[in-house]
Amino acid sequence: MEGPEVPTEHLHEEIHHHAERSRESWVLGVALSSALLAGLAAVSALMAGHHANEAMLSQIEASDQWSYFEAKSIKQAQMATKIDVLSALGKAPANADEAKMAQYDADKERIQKKAEELEKDAQSHLRTHQALAASVTMFQIAIAVGAIAVLMHRRAFWLGSLLVGAIGIIFLIHSFLLAGRH
Repeated sequence: MEGPEVPTEHLHEEIHHHAERSRESWVLGVALSSALLAGLAAVSALMAGHHANEAMLSQIEASDQWSYFEAKSIKQAQMATKIDVLSALGKAPANADEAKMAQYDADKERIQKKAEELEKDAQSHLRTHQALAASVTMFQIAIAVGAIAVLMHRRAFWLGSLLVGAIGIIFLIHSFLLAGRH
């Protein structure tokens, strides 16, 4: 699974172009803040992709464990059928068969625990991915609003851009807190 793309290179170039020609000092601030936001967006996108991949891998491993659990269940059912047939014929099952039944129960319990842990891990990575994807989105919006500020010569839009960028930073920090729980 790929991370969110950050298609803001053109906006970033446009802001720098206007910053070089502008006499208004705040336009340079827009250029600098947009460069920082673009860097944060790139880092967030990379991390979002990583967590999406980890979530997918954990879910695949969990699925593999559930398949293994089912295979053990089938073998156990076959052994139970063998024991039932022997009992119906008046024959005692072998001690090894009874031991194998107990082993299947122990194996299935261990496999189930591992599958459930992997599923929890996948969900945890997915929550972190979602926070990072929200962060990328906020950074992209902030850069776009910064470009609008420069193009329209409206400083208020730049302040709005900074506010949206701060929201992106909050999502980024939140993702670190979520990732710390892994």
